[in-house]
Amino acid sequence: MPLLTSTIFAPMAGALAILLIPGKNKKLIQFLAVLTSAVAFFISVFLLAGFDKSSTSMQFVENCAWIPAFNVNYVLGADGLSVAIIILTTLLTLVSIIYSLNITERIKEFFFWFLILETGMLGVFAALDFFLFYVFWEIVLVPMYFLIGIWGGPKKEYAAIKFFIFTLFGSLFLLLGMLALYFNSIPHTFNFLELAQNSSAFSFKFQVIVFIALFIGFAVKIPLFPFHTWLPLAHVEAPTGVSVILAGVLLKMGSYGLMRVSMPILPLATKYFLPALGIITVINVVYGSFVAMAQKDLKKMVAYSSINHMGYCMLGMISLSAIGFNGAVLQMITHGLITGSLFLLVGVIYDRAHTRDIDAFGGLGAKLPVYAGFMTIQAMASLGLPGLAGFISEFLSFLGAFKVWPYLAGISVIGILITAAFFLRMIEKVFLGPFNQKWAGLKDMDARELISIAPLAVLTLLIGLWPRLCLDFIDPTVTALAEMFK
Repeated sequence: MPLLTSTIFAPMAGALAILLIPGKNKKLIQFLAVLTSAVAFFISVFLLAGFDKSSTSMQFVENCAWIPAFNVNYVLGADGLSVAIIILTTLLTLVSIIYSLNITERIKEFFFWFLILETGMLGVFAALDFFLFYVFWEIVLVPMYFLIGIWGGPKKEYAAIKFFIFTLFGSLFLLLGMLALYFNSIPHTFNFLELAQNSSAFSFKFQVIVFIALFIGFAVKIPLFPFHTWLPLAHVEAPTGVSVILAGVLLKMGSYGLMRVSMPILPLATKYFLPALGIITVINVVYGSFVAMAQKDLKKMVAYSSINHMGYCMLGMISLSAIGFNGAVLQMITHGLITGSLFLLVGVIYDRAHTRDIDAFGGLGAKLPVYAGFMTIQAMASLGLPGLAGFISEFLSFLGAFKVWPYLAGISVIGILITAAFFLRMIEKVFLGPFNQKWAGLKDMDARELISIAPLAVLTLLIGLWPRLCLDFIDPTVTALAEMFK
């Protein structure tokens, strides 16, 4: 059974099936959306179960000719860099769809686009052919545009257009870089593995130019300063389930692209640009945390914290070491779990109170103990409390960076302090102190919300206590990548 193809296209099959169902049959549409995303998740679990953790080579490889005249092939594969992100994608999509069962407007179109979005994201993480990678990369753009633009908040149209323009801008540079690699490889190929094996054939000047093009494409998605301005608005306006995917998966596409494409194929340029990448990384960490600190809107605060946390991921990457790479990939996973659950939790309170103003609450801990417990655990994980998933990934990223960039890593520690400050301030203002009687009618979390959030909270605790759960899969592949730069 072709596991990767099945995982990728199961959501698309479900999306096409939903098109055949009359829009008035809402229960069947919802059931099919949940079932389809659950099928994709369980297939990815089989993928994980059959994965050889000791191997550094590609596994579950599927290869067939697609456009032979141009040496374009349908090539899929998974290694330690991608397998955990694939299962993260299927898990977050499943819980987001379950949470989104409260959507009442145009649900047929909503779940159709959501499932198409899942296919695009999974394809990006499994593709080993640059042309195929680019097709899936572009597929992601259209569903996200409609999901924000139709089901978003008051400024949804502006947010969707800004997201579209920024992402399309980055994609154009990605396309140019892809074509340059194809025409300068002998024989012409789009295959990532072949391009990496022949990286020495690319001159230093060529690598520098292509690296810049690819970097712009990937930096928009991460997002890195100064390409970050689309993210907070998109998060704030997107419906809750879409915000989860935006933070939990879409941001990982950029950092994954740097590690899958730019670093192994353009090693000379990667080393050349390390000082510049280091400066951008520090700006992301410090600037993101300070701007998050200034926010009164709970969702916008979490959105800016994502800019800060993806800076930690970059910190591990610029170390070019096995320790730093392990931290970077683990940060992708833990950030997806933690920030994804935080957006779900923000959605829970917004659905009840219809406000996200941190100053509007007070004393909710006694009124909503289950909600307060989940929010406190995930906030503590995000600020890097030992014993929770956020700590070990940040620790490894800093450990790798300190060996190579001690001053940059030292400055970046400010980000940890500020992150702790704004999350603790949020907990104090929302859950502690005298109870605001305005919210006397609020009810605690219901079954749908608990089913969505509990698995992410459990994994946050589990990975925090037993990080080998992820690191055993990641380590062999990223250690081999780090060996390229010695």
